[in-house]
Amino acid sequence: MSSAPQHRPPILLFGASTPSGAAFRELAGDHNLIVLGRRCPPGWQPQRFIACDLSGAPAPGLPLGGRIVSFAPLWHLAPFLADRLRMLQQSGLQREAFPEAVVACSSSSVLTKRFAANRADQALVKRLLEAERLLSEACRNAAVPCRIVRPTLIYGAAGGYGDRNLSVLRRLMGRLPLLPVPAHSGLRQPIHARQLAAVALRLLDQPEPGAAPLDLGGDEILSYRAMLERLRQSAAREPGDPAGRCRLLSLPAPLFHLLAAPLLPFRPKLFEAVLRIEADLAGFIPAHTLLQEPPQRFPLEPLAPR
Repeated sequence: MSSAPQHRPPILLFGASTPSGAAFRELAGDHNLIVLGRRCPPGWQPQRFIACDLSGAPAPGLPLGGRIVSFAPLWHLAPFLADRLRMLQQSGLQREAFPEAVVACSSSSVLTKRFAANRADQALVKRLLEAERLLSEACRNAAVPCRIVRPTLIYGAAGGYGDRNLSVLRRLMGRLPLLPVPAHSGLRQPIHARQLAAVALRLLDQPEPGAAPLDLGGDEILSYRAMLERLRQSAAREPGDPAGRCRLLSLPAPLFHLLAAPLLPFRPKLFEAVLRIEADLAGFIPAHTLLQEPPQRFPLEPLAPR
């Protein structure tokens, strides 16, 4: 990535202590990057950090006159920025005080879990959609270009931070000699945390006022079973990783459902997650088309913090 001119306002980063946030810090290079959060990330320069709690009141004197990118929970970011933008509008400050652009991560869960039967997923979808609406409306009223990104299955590690998606499956494979999967599993399009960070940086440089949410996935669409098999093969190349010895056991759909049924009364959210293995959750815009790079084969490294 080319460096930004030094006279440009800074990039303000929320959610720096996530895999994508850590990757963004690395990719930002010579950009004037300022991290905002409750704690300064390990190894980050304290002079380029501002203490800021998204769940609290806007910090007095908080600069917003740059470009904003966020990997923090959208339901925290949206009301925080909406309040701050409202304060800027009421103060009558010049446009230089307003953000140049906002890129914020939501989740593809608004699409993949919109018909969920359990209350936890229903509440998540409602919370995400309301946050998207609030942020989009606030930015539109303040004439600030805003792009909401809905990434699908995020995996991988950066800066010592790991994901909570495929890393969980890999740990499970390390504990089981056999992992049952339905014979006909659905499609997935996992995206590495570094790819998501790279797309966010690209979108900051190409703001599109009024653009619709971006449904974003990785470069390869593969079945759930094939995804697990690739993870197993990756683990087999790592000396001492027990996940490489796990074998996938294909089961007919009725038998797979029977094995999952005991989860329903006690863990309805997990029960639905297991059943979604058979659903197609793919067809998103592949990251490489936005980055104008060759497609990348799943899985990209690193998969776990080193």
